[in-house]
Amino acid sequence: MASRNQNRPPRSPSTGKELGDENPLDKRRRLGAVGRGAGSIGTGRTRQPFSAVNNRPEVTAAVAAPEECPHHEFTKEEVGAILNEKLKAKKFDLKAKYEHAADHNKRLKLCVKWFQQCDENHVLEAEKLKNSLESVVKDALIQKNKEEELNSIISELRDNNTSLQEKLSKEVSEKLDAIERHITENDARITAEKLVASLKEELERAQQEIATANERATSLDNTHKRLQEYILSLQQYNSKLINDLETVCESLKRVEREKLTIVENLSTLRCHCSSLQEQLISSRVSQDDAVKQKETLLNEVKCLQGELQQVRDDRDRQMSQVQVLSTEIEKHKESTGSSLAELDNMTMKWKSFEDTCSSQREQIRILELQLASANEKLKMTDLSASETRMEYLEKKRMVEELKDQLVDMEHKLVDGENLRKKLHNTILELKGNIRVFCRVRPLLPDDGVATEGAIVSYPTSTESLGRGIDLKQSGQKYPFTFDKVFNHEASQQDVFVEISQLVQSALDGYKVCIFAYGQTGSGKTYTMMGRPEIPEQKGLIPRSLEQIFQSSQSLKAQGWKYKMQASMLEIYNETIRDLLSNNRSVGSDPTCPENAIFGKQYTIKHDANGNTYVSDLTIVDVSGITEISSLLRQAAQSRSVGKTQMNEQSSRSHMVFTLRISGTNEHRATSAGSLNLVDLAGSERLSRSGATGDRLKETQAINKSLSCLSDVIFALAKKDDHVPFRNSKLTYLLQPCLGGDSKTLMFVNVSPDPTSVGESLCSLRFAARVNACEIGVPRRQMTLQHVDSRLSCG
Repeated sequence: MASRNQNRPPRSPSTGKELGDENPLDKRRRLGAVGRGAGSIGTGRTRQPFSAVNNRPEVTAAVAAPEECPHHEFTKEEVGAILNEKLKAKKFDLKAKYEHAADHNKRLKLCVKWFQQCDENHVLEAEKLKNSLESVVKDALIQKNKEEELNSIISELRDNNTSLQEKLSKEVSEKLDAIERHITENDARITAEKLVASLKEELERAQQEIATANERATSLDNTHKRLQEYILSLQQYNSKLINDLETVCESLKRVEREKLTIVENLSTLRCHCSSLQEQLISSRVSQDDAVKQKETLLNEVKCLQGELQQVRDDRDRQMSQVQVLSTEIEKHKESTGSSLAELDNMTMKWKSFEDTCSSQREQIRILELQLASANEKLKMTDLSASETRMEYLEKKRMVEELKDQLVDMEHKLVDGENLRKKLHNTILELKGNIRVFCRVRPLLPDDGVATEGAIVSYPTSTESLGRGIDLKQSGQKYPFTFDKVFNHEASQQDVFVEISQLVQSALDGYKVCIFAYGQTGSGKTYTMMGRPEIPEQKGLIPRSLEQIFQSSQSLKAQGWKYKMQASMLEIYNETIRDLLSNNRSVGSDPTCPENAIFGKQYTIKHDANGNTYVSDLTIVDVSGITEISSLLRQAAQSRSVGKTQMNEQSSRSHMVFTLRISGTNEHRATSAGSLNLVDLAGSERLSRSGATGDRLKETQAINKSLSCLSDVIFALAKKDDHVPFRNSKLTYLLQPCLGGDSKTLMFVNVSPDPTSVGESLCSLRFAARVNACEIGVPRRQMTLQHVDSRLSCG
């Protein structure tokens, strides 16, 4: 529901019983009565505390099924109890919090429906009073006109009467001369007297009618006083609703902070898990090294054992040789009596053999020592391998526990994200589907100097702080109130922070439209595009796209994969042009027919789901912000601009950037959203722009399309049966955003130049009418197939 402001017609009480037996003033007194004792909601009904109202069966049924009990009425205490109700669930019991929030949302919706019904009744009463007042004023004007006509007739008759009396005196003096003439004049005098008598009677009746009209005027003055009192009470009630909205926003911020703490805990757990995995990998590496060392040691032991066996075999062989030689020496001595020289030679050989055996014994002892040390090392390696295996099993168990905790935290994070989306979209629905922001650009050196001072001021009252703007023209102040007002000191980042949640809705599966409106030179293109090459001066379009890509990357951890397609077009002189087409020459004259692409028929089509398509339009698949930046530069070079007396680089066309977002989840869930960012051409007066020739045709086409847009807005505000969307290609292209189920935001840009105060006043009045419009409830285009029970609540 669109937020109430001072620009909407006031809700007035009924002067009679035309709309029902109950006086609407009683409703206002019921809502405003605090601490007055016993009051009545209706005839014969006693006020009760909110807890007792909740315990009644009819209120319970109304909370359970709001659509089955639309005539339930609320008091101020009941509304305050609903808004001030605190959460009674445990800190980490998200399911109970969700159920409590769902129940609280149902009661809030029931209360909002009742307020809407009361608001509609007040509007109907105000319209009837206005019609009756207009009829009375018309009757008074008719009576006044009749009185003036009668006065003129009486003056004429008086003149005739004087002339007749003069003639009668002459006829009396001439009576002796002409008796017949005297008779005729006497008859004429008698008829004149009869006419004067009849005119006197008509004059008396007119005086009576004037008296009755005066009585009606006094009664109208009384009703006017009552209307003023009722307007004051409505303003007080509007401030209370704003305070209630701020409390709801604070509760949403608390939910966001809890979500941030959960995300931080999840990140720490992930870091701890990664460190444990690194330790596990290092332990595995050390175990592998120990196993390899053990194998090498075993190989060395086997080699040493082989060498020892070989040495033993050599020793046995040499001993056998010594024995053989000794026996041979003895045999030789006995048999042949060999010489001493041979004996000495054999003795030397025997000694050499003895030395060889001693050296081999020393080698055997060294090898035995090495074998013992190798066995000790093998035992130590077996112990370290068993300890490493135990540590590995313990860390594996810890990793499994951390993985289970991580899965639980991811499910909780998904549940929290779904709850955030639901609460965020509920708050946006309560704020109104078509929201209006106002931005005032700074004074430039080329602007005129105001002799009477600044024409734009901002109220400092609590009710209008940050939402109100006052425009001064010819000494008279015109106040306006919008959803948000940015003064001339607001930066691009300050503006984007206010719409970042609305941009996030495009990823959630909603259609989102943001467009800028205002006169030429009021800062629309700077607000939407800015200067992308300077980070601080980036506009809403590049900042929104950066947020979309960053959020899509962060949602990959939850199993989401997104596909994005971008297109850009302009509407120039009621002709659609593709800004991303490669066949279009950059910087060419837009008025030349050669600039159009042969064979392309750009036709606007709407499907059954409310999606808009343009045939033959270039659609580019994008996966990063660098691709988007190049497309924006290409479109900026191809857009039609021109020079006027009001702006050196004036946009001569309406530019529409569309980003279609389709997402799939590993749980077989899909979503389809779209983000439409529109930079409208500036409205301008021919007397100020000095447009001639082609510029004159462009100005006429721009003003005509903006006039069609205002006709559509006025038809939506009046809730007419027929809305003229097809009168312009701009309104036909924006039909799903204005009259469908889209979330729409309008930026009205205002110039503080005193010479532009007339155009600024027209822009603010148009924005006020837009802020009063109500369209359908936004629908999320998302499907779920065989989703886990933990995710089905989203």
